[in-house]
Amino acid sequence: MSENLAKMLVELDEQGVLDEVEAALNRGKDPMSIVEGLRQGMAEVGRRFEEKEYFLSELIMSAEIFKEAIAEIEPHLKPEEGNSRGVIVLGTVKGDLHDIGKNIVAALLRCEGYEVRDLGVDVPPDKFISTIKETGASLLALSGLLTLAFDSMKETVDVLKKAGMRDEVKVIIGGGPVNEQVVEYSGADAFGSDAAQAVKLANGYLGG
Repeated sequence: MSENLAKMLVELDEQGVLDEVEAALNRGKDPMSIVEGLRQGMAEVGRRFEEKEYFLSELIMSAEIFKEAIAEIEPHLKPEEGNSRGVIVLGTVKGDLHDIGKNIVAALLRCEGYEVRDLGVDVPPDKFISTIKETGASLLALSGLLTLAFDSMKETVDVLKKAGMRDEVKVIIGGGPVNEQVVEYSGADAFGSDAAQAVKLANGYLGG
């Protein structure tokens, strides 16, 4: 089922994806396995975009289909009342407007039972810090696809330090060009090579 669902998403078959998701849920399929099929499809779309086989229009369309499918799945994944596994503040850093990867991570984290405060794109450091203070979040997830985002990630971690909160808050970063060198440069704790890895990191840091 996962391969078929991924294939339909790659082919931008909106109705096919939504029908397949609904049918799988009705058959009692594990919702997370359906999410995994969608994730695989988005990974392939991303690869085709990087190889210039797909253009921005296909990328945007696939992200919209993904969002609709996740909206259909989420009611089947909601944790029991009062069972939130913790608060995570998430956003694309200042100077970067890319949000597809961030949205996938947010969806998967919510599926895992976390309360996710998604601040959107082009988020300045002070907004991240004020939201952490407001929510008491102990995990900050920073996304960026452009290399200029590295400086914004570093600036955000620096502001977190200046606020005296660095010891209480773990910082994970992610995005196409992010690697171990960017972790070291920015002062973050770790990076997620994909959305599934980001969830594993969150579970590790928040005791999941």
